Amino acid sequence: MLLRKLTTNNFNFEAGGNITHLEIVYHTSPRPYKDGDHVVWLCHALTANSDPHDWWPEMVGSGCCVDPDKDFVVCVNIFGSAYGTTGPRSIKNCLDFPRFTVRDTARLFTLVRHQLGIKQVDLLIGSSIGGFHALEWAIMEGDVIRHAAFIATAPRVSPWLSAWTEVQRMALEADPTFRACKDLRGGQKGLETARAISLISYRSFDGYNLTQYETNDDCLFASRAASYERYQGEKLVNRGFDAYSYYYLLHCVDSQNVGRHRGGIVHALAQIKAKSIVIAITSDGLFPPCESKDWAQYIPNSQYFEIESRFGHDGFLLETDQITNILQQLQ
Repeated sequence: MLLRKLTTNNFNFEAGGNITHLEIVYHTSPRPYKDGDHVVWLCHALTANSDPHDWWPEMVGSGCCVDPDKDFVVCVNIFGSAYGTTGPRSIKNCLDFPRFTVRDTARLFTLVRHQLGIKQVDLLIGSSIGGFHALEWAIMEGDVIRHAAFIATAPRVSPWLSAWTEVQRMALEADPTFRACKDLRGGQKGLETARAISLISYRSFDGYNLTQYETNDDCLFASRAASYERYQGEKLVNRGFDAYSYYYLLHCVDSQNVGRHRGGIVHALAQIKAKSIVIAITSDGLFPPCESKDWAQYIPNSQYFEIESRFGHDGFLLETDQITNILQQLQ
């Protein structure tokens, strides 16, 4: 995948405020786009980046379901990410950056699409928070998107998910170095804790039992899962993520509502023109199948699928064979 950048001026945010200089980082197939290319547009999840081969290697790559050698693949780094696109870490006092919404990031996609000269997206795929962006964009640019796959996601943030984002913000705010905002190292311990909290919501009872069960039947104190939680928190920090980017992204999650100023969710989903599939994961505690099946019916020309997984929400990253088989039905 090829790293690219787009620079523009005077971006106004939905929640108020603006920035005079915006840089958007994105990846594409390593060749120029030309008319007639089969365009696959991927929307990444909360802490991922715009190189899908980095976080979805079994789905994106030579010979895979999404093949950058055959398809013209695009993935845009979202607002607030720590991996290049303008966000809170781009200014001196990170907490003075304007709050952004899912709808703001979907507008970035349009800017990139115009820069590349793409008139039609043949397949739009969004999973998790990437699904938030995919749903929003499929409504905003209904005439552009031909096919769409919305995986482990929702058209509006639920109270359950919003509760998870708030407890993570509380962890960040409890770190005394967070509000000082002297440099990007502020709030690191809070970030580690917030990430550890989020991981529990991404997984499931069965998933933890399968991978973190104590192998020593005579152990005095269980420690394997505890060690795993600490490792995952430290891993995100070591990847270069910062507490301020994470904080803003959590607020962005809470902005998801495709029905805002569109007459409600049902009316908004009815505006999607793409032939669509909605995929839920049987053990997903953040976006349970009962919720996904309910809203999927309001997208015209759509099909609903469930994939089996014991690994909760993170099944979208792991159950690639099942997802590939479903996506082939959109061809």
